[in-house]
Amino acid sequence: MRSVLTADQRDLRDEIRSFARERIEPRAADLDRREEYPAAILAELGERRFAGLTLPEEYGGRGEGLVELAVVIEELSAATMTVASALALHLGVATAIERLGTERQREEYLPAMARFETVGALGLSEENAGSEKLAMETTASRDSDEGSSADPRGADDSRDGDDWVLNGHKQWVTNFLDADVVLTYAKTGPDADAPHNVSAFLVPTDEFEVERVWETLGARSVKSPRVSLDGVRVSADALVGRVGEAYARRGEGAIGVNVPARGVGIARAALEDTVAHATDREQFGRRIGDFQGIRWKIGEMARRVDTARLLTLRAADRADRGMDVGRELSMAKIQATEAAVANANDAMQIHGGIGYTTERDVERYLRDARLLTIAGGPNELHRNALADAVLPDRAAE
Repeated sequence: MRSVLTADQRDLRDEIRSFARERIEPRAADLDRREEYPAAILAELGERRFAGLTLPEEYGGRGEGLVELAVVIEELSAATMTVASALALHLGVATAIERLGTERQREEYLPAMARFETVGALGLSEENAGSEKLAMETTASRDSDEGSSADPRGADDSRDGDDWVLNGHKQWVTNFLDADVVLTYAKTGPDADAPHNVSAFLVPTDEFEVERVWETLGARSVKSPRVSLDGVRVSADALVGRVGEAYARRGEGAIGVNVPARGVGIARAALEDTVAHATDREQFGRRIGDFQGIRWKIGEMARRVDTARLLTLRAADRADRGMDVGRELSMAKIQATEAAVANANDAMQIHGGIGYTTERDVERYLRDARLLTIAGGPNELHRNALADAVLPDRAAE
């Protein structure tokens, strides 16, 4: 693993850090308070092609790798996690189109997505398909199969056939209220064929009905509502990838490293705010940062940030090299997201009563950080995956 950023990567970090501090930080608290989507900020990021950060230059992207993505997401999340999550979820949809879609789909969608002029949302989770995604109930069938017992697995996969008809619902669809298209996963084959029984379709947002927009503890400025499809018809050209292979191939070009990177950003912001507070605040005739208990706690916060960042960059670097990252990504996800919660909690404690108010940002850090131990797969699942990667395969014994 390259443990030090290259000169170009440092330049990229400095560019996005300046943008975050000048354009995002002054508005972050107000966006949260008003629960206002950061449309103007995301549009500016689109103008700079950060919305296409990892997309090929031929489609209007910047052609960067996952290390660069981790660097950018950390900086954005240090200013406000919602901008980082909105950009990352959008980029994940664009990446799926780039890796699995047709050339026509790439030419139609990617240049506008790289500029954030076309906004993507992910329709994967459902009420009964949270951690267990393959329990999804949304279905897609060929138009000619409606009302018949025909098996869609046998349908022509050339996109010259019948339309598809989708029925079901999706929830936690981040960006939906401001998105143009949803990458929608639906079952197109029997459960016995899992995971090769799920396909993905590009469905315009206006084809969905919004059922519920939740009020959430954190991430208030980017909503993730529940939406439904009732007999929604899309053309054969809306299919992304081969029939039945969308879920099985989700890991190709995955940008899951963005979740731990968000955790690193929040953990770092909490540390930086706490250092500033401990330096300025005096009690009993001394700076509170001079008390050993506070000093040790701040040192621990710094250790969490560096450990989380190194694990995240290691996972990103291995992915850029085409190596397996299951173990490394789970380690990074657990460490970084729990570091974000712990640092935000310690920051609030050290700030005292003022930290419990909206006068300071640390209460927002804690609310936003709490989402990250759930998003991107709950940490319990990542602990299982990590244990599976470390322990011998019992079946092989």
